[in-house]
Amino acid sequence: MKPLQLELPTWGGRRKGAGRKRKGPVRLVSHRARPAHLARHPLHAVWRTRPDVPSLRKRAVMELLRVALAAGGSRATFRLVHYSVQGNHLHLVVEAHDKVALSRGMQGLAVRIARAVNTAAGRRGRVFADHYFARELRTPAEVRRAVRYVLDNHLHHAAGRALQADSCAAPVTAPRTWLLTVGWLKSRAGPLPVAYWSG
Repeated sequence: MKPLQLELPTWGGRRKGAGRKRKGPVRLVSHRARPAHLARHPLHAVWRTRPDVPSLRKRAVMELLRVALAAGGSRATFRLVHYSVQGNHLHLVVEAHDKVALSRGMQGLAVRIARAVNTAAGRRGRVFADHYFARELRTPAEVRRAVRYVLDNHLHHAAGRALQADSCAAPVTAPRTWLLTVGWLKSRAGPLPVAYWSG
């Protein structure tokens, strides 16, 4: 008698179209736990809106959005210093005492912004496409570049169009970190943004 030979199925390697299919929209920002945050470091944060959300630059939206940013950006442990509003995203320069303060401050700001946008647009539902992206600014040069980028961001998006973005030149809330009050002014990264002094 010949011994029976069993052919066991084996993994055949990567194949086009194989594997579990992704459900829902592709994530724009990593959902890994955020690292610890130090109070002395300001942050540059970016929020992007969903495709079905109207432009944030519409007059009716902007009027309520400014109120929401001012109201949600001044806390004992969380401060919104500068911002720039574009059609489908916002740039923020913020300060937070620690990781918890940053999370709660941004969550509170998100709720206010979402309510403002939905009220002005007469809609319901989510406003932001994903979590916010945030990067710590650890040197005077990094802070200077970030502030200049945020205040001059409309120049990148207004090329060839008669569009003036809403950039908060004067601080929304007075900064308290050394990097945003004194340090960045001593950087050799280049001239200060004109918008900062015109505010």
